[in-house]
Amino acid sequence: MASDGALLTAKFEDGRLELAAGGSWTAPHAAELETLVDRVAADVGRAKAVSIDMHGVREFDTFGAWLLERLTRQWRSAGASPAVVGMPEHDRTLLKEMSGVNLEPVAPPAEPNPIVSALAALGSGLTGFGRDLGTFANMLGAIGVAAVRVLARPRDFRFTSAVNQLDRVCWQAVPIILLITFLIGAIIAQQGIFHFRKFGAEMYAVDLVGILILREVGVLIVAIMVAGRSGSSYTAELGSMMMREEVDALRTMGFDPVEVLILPRVLVLIIALPVLTLLGSMAALYGGGVVAWLYGGMSPEIYISRLEDAISLTHFKVGMVKAPFMGLVIGVVACAEGLLVKGSAESLGLQTTASVVKSIFLVIVLDGLFAIFFASIGM
Repeated sequence: MASDGALLTAKFEDGRLELAAGGSWTAPHAAELETLVDRVAADVGRAKAVSIDMHGVREFDTFGAWLLERLTRQWRSAGASPAVVGMPEHDRTLLKEMSGVNLEPVAPPAEPNPIVSALAALGSGLTGFGRDLGTFANMLGAIGVAAVRVLARPRDFRFTSAVNQLDRVCWQAVPIILLITFLIGAIIAQQGIFHFRKFGAEMYAVDLVGILILREVGVLIVAIMVAGRSGSSYTAELGSMMMREEVDALRTMGFDPVEVLILPRVLVLIIALPVLTLLGSMAALYGGGVVAWLYGGMSPEIYISRLEDAISLTHFKVGMVKAPFMGLVIGVVACAEGLLVKGSAESLGLQTTASVVKSIFLVIVLDGLFAIFFASIGM
């Protein structure tokens, strides 16, 4: 501590509180000074007279002046008459300046109106939703324009980039997709057999597995996994390029970033989702068959026979039709969020998180809309 003595000492005699200040009353010693002043302020009520000797203070700044002014105000409010002695004239001038500060008590913040707050939150949410919808539509339109341009001049399409992305998004994802969907199918079969067994209708567990996997769960689980695995990767890649200004460099060189970076990625997702959905659905049905055999005592021949009776080509079509649209939604959202990244790692993390959350949300909404559509046409 840069001090020649104690910052503040107190002596109480005959109803008189005598304080002696010393050392450095400056901002670097704020924490210690605050503690000492608060401790002294608690003893003011027992004193008839209070004085503080500032003769030993070597350094005195605005913080020290305000702390001393606050202390004297507490003394006055307690009914004591404070006396400040031994202070140089230039320090007294600073203390006098502090005496005119914060004379009015700070008004407590007004309690917000709950109705106004709710309306403000609703308006903010709707504004954000509209902004996200505009960003999605803008990116979808840019991808459409780039696709038309590539169809007119096929040699401009980045075929090597598309093959590389197909390997990363589709083929490298096959093991984890097969594992997760196998487990999902096994869990659905186990739960179906467990509950249907109460009614002596274990066979209907096969119907549950077949219809649910092919129509809904297969494509939905695959889409959610791809959104978390590949969608986040797209956002992080494009976001890193935005941070390093590589996207701006492409524009400077006369290339369209949507055509070079985004179109191959989105096209690969549109192709990869049906492939992964097919493989995942087969793995889920196989997992259901294994559980039906080991847990339900149902032979593979009976399981397959019952599965043939329960499902039809229509159920398979319903699931497969959804897949490319879900791939398109995931790709558009992931790329749009990647291009919104600013020049910080925090922004990259926030946009990557937003990409996954929005993709999963839109995939589920899209699945619900398809369910309503297929129900309306009798599929």
